[in-house]
Amino acid sequence: MKAIRLLSIPLHYSLRNLWVRRVTTLLTASGMALVVFVFATALMLDAGLKRTLVATGEPDNVVISRKGSTTEVQSAVERSQAALVGTLPEVAVIGEPMVSREIVMLISLPKQATGKMSNVLIRGMEQTGITLRRGVRLTEGRMFRPGSNEIVVGRAVKAQFAGVEIGEMLTFGGRQWQVVGLMDGGRSGFDSEIWGDVDSLMQAFRRNSYSSVVIRLTDPSSFAGLSERLAQDPRITLAAKREAEYYAEQSAGLSRFIQILGLTLAGIFSIGAIIGATITMQAAVASRTAEIGTLRALGFQRMAILTAFLAESVGLAAIGGVFGLLLAAGMQWIEFSTTNFQSFSELAFGFELSWGIALGSMMFSVFMGVAGGMVPAIRAARIGIVEALRCG
Repeated sequence: MKAIRLLSIPLHYSLRNLWVRRVTTLLTASGMALVVFVFATALMLDAGLKRTLVATGEPDNVVISRKGSTTEVQSAVERSQAALVGTLPEVAVIGEPMVSREIVMLISLPKQATGKMSNVLIRGMEQTGITLRRGVRLTEGRMFRPGSNEIVVGRAVKAQFAGVEIGEMLTFGGRQWQVVGLMDGGRSGFDSEIWGDVDSLMQAFRRNSYSSVVIRLTDPSSFAGLSERLAQDPRITLAAKREAEYYAEQSAGLSRFIQILGLTLAGIFSIGAIIGATITMQAAVASRTAEIGTLRALGFQRMAILTAFLAESVGLAAIGGVFGLLLAAGMQWIEFSTTNFQSFSELAFGFELSWGIALGSMMFSVFMGVAGGMVPAIRAARIGIVEALRCG
């Protein structure tokens, strides 16, 4: 009981001082909140990017492209090889083989905000390709017709670029293309794409080969057999990847950049926040030397004093952490657009907050509190009773 008393009373005393010195508490906590905000938003942006690209893939869809190619833009699949893929036994048949031969290219469109040109990914596909993308739905207009110069625009493309309203005409590939529909990809990478008929686009851009072939498996477990069959067939120089895995790899370069930039900024800002917490706690120790002496005279041990002041610093950081997380949570309603380093096209994605990110941010906040409060807490614990009472 005595040990509990020795620790509980100074803890209550120190935490109560956060309210008594609320102006100082607010200023110091605000600095820590800024650091937690930067730390959390960097993780949220990375999580949002990965969610967007992983959500683009279906669990039973497979992307088949040229061996060694990292993106569909770089890949080339000959017509003869694409035809062979459609006959493989692992391909699901629902009335017809679930195969979509597709072409992927980049076109330039003016951005709404600046008027500057930026790359947009345009995907030519067969009608089966629409069926393969279960998560995509039309929100306005209709889907493009086979063999036509009609295109359907993703939600993010409409939000970011000018001249893509339904009924408007776009000029590329030496032809005019009419926007006939708007699609919502459910916050996937398809929101940043334009879709059209594969044959029409191949003729316009004078392409003789496809970029990829997308198929649906008879069963997700048949992927291993498909991969082995492609590797052993000398007629086919193609490689297969699960669609979700394929798009996850597309986020690697951009994800690494976001992590390095965000965590570097958070690390730099955290140094300032730790210094601020140290200065605040040093001032608290200097102004309460007599009170520390009184606590020691009442029987509280040095460890109890150290724990109390360290808890005050952690409490200060926790307040900042909560406010920083609340600010970061508001970023979930903001959509961010940047160039994907893999495809060199514009990609829109949002901030994604998870319990793991929230916990990691609070742990980072507590770390700053411990780092900033340790030296002042040790100083407070070393003050002798006679010295402290003489200062009072």
